[in-house]
Amino acid sequence: MTQAAEIDSPQTLINALEGAGYLAELGLATSLFLNMRLPQPLLLEGEAGVGKTQAAKSIADLLDTPLIRLQCYEGIDASEALYEWNYPRQLLSIRVAESQGQDIGEETLFGRDYLIDRPLLQALEHKGPNPAVLLIDEVDRADEEFEAFLFEMLAECTVTVPELGTLRATQPPIVILTSNRTRDLHDALKRRCLYHWIDYPDLEHATRIVHMRLPDANEKLVAQIAGAVQRLRSLDLQKPPGIAEAIDWAHAAQLLGIQNLNGDDVMRTLGSVLKYREDQDAAIDQGVGWVAGV
Repeated sequence: MTQAAEIDSPQTLINALEGAGYLAELGLATSLFLNMRLPQPLLLEGEAGVGKTQAAKSIADLLDTPLIRLQCYEGIDASEALYEWNYPRQLLSIRVAESQGQDIGEETLFGRDYLIDRPLLQALEHKGPNPAVLLIDEVDRADEEFEAFLFEMLAECTVTVPELGTLRATQPPIVILTSNRTRDLHDALKRRCLYHWIDYPDLEHATRIVHMRLPDANEKLVAQIAGAVQRLRSLDLQKPPGIAEAIDWAHAAQLLGIQNLNGDDVMRTLGSVLKYREDQDAAIDQGVGWVAGV
């Protein structure tokens, strides 16, 4: 198990992450390194499929520590993210006490045993040896009230439960937030965070990533698919493909026994990389031979 303290530079982190199956360029590695060393969350933005979530997973794998994921969505509130009381268990305890002619005090019903930890509290209470990685995924999908709640909680790394008092993190988690920029985040939250924009990788980097994830795939095929994805991104698409789609496409082609990508292969595997009918039509109109690079 790698200790967080053993990662002493961005380059060390690049090498360690590569060993864990994730290729990070220097800018991203620098942001992740500072995120591990400074008491600041890291906000990763970029198009869907460029590896934001995978970066957090890879840090957790590298440190052999839990990845605690909070998936944000419209309408999420603090109780779903932080904690809630186990009401069925409380009710059962009341009924058992009544059947035995006993009283059960409020201090018992609202004791620690009846508290259900949600992701934020789980991350704060993780005791190590390495800090947990708290992934707050797609924070831009939550509303501004939840964003303000996150801002306060992350600033102090404490949680106040009225019935129990203030719970403090013994080992503050490594916090990574991701955003697809469906809306702008509040300046107050962004000021508290380190920031990095993950762009689409260039052809060489994309080829290395896909080959790392699918080491048994034909090297020529991997290079062809990486190039095809890059060409597709030059079209006016609703959802330009990212590295995740390139990996899916290469995996599908590998399963079908494709060794050399051609126009016919593009036609029968296009659903692995383009997920909108209009995007597929745009690619076909441009020419499947053009997509394949032949």
